[in-house]
Amino acid sequence: MNEASAVTNAVVVEREFAFPPEKIWRALTQPHLIEEWLMKNDFKPTVDHHFVLRGDWGSVDCTVLEVEPNKTLSYTWEAMGLESVVTWTISRTSTGTHLRMEQIGFRPDQQQAYQGAKFGWQKFFANLEQVLAKGE
Repeated sequence: MNEASAVTNAVVVEREFAFPPEKIWRALTQPHLIEEWLMKNDFKPTVDHHFVLRGDWGSVDCTVLEVEPNKTLSYTWEAMGLESVVTWTISRTSTGTHLRMEQIGFRPDQQQAYQGAKFGWQKFFANLEQVLAKGE
């Protein structure tokens, strides 16, 4: 019985931000802000909405799975053979907001995609921090 094919890796990035959850939520759900820190998009925070993230290297097909304003956002992330799910979890803290991003679904044979995501999300989080810092 070989269950190795069911084993998947996850990329998790967590950060504390000195901003309220509402501000983080806006950056995660408003297309013009998403474009500033992630990619061009046609995102809408509506369950079952299909959207595309477009970067210089190609595009990512996505479908919104869960929307709980200021708390949780989840969507599929499909690109170049990778079928994964990205989930954002927002928690209010005494000094602002704890933001957790988890991307699950990397198969053992997708090391390049997995390593790329580990690197890429660090960059995206740095961009997100800059977008939040400059305000609206």
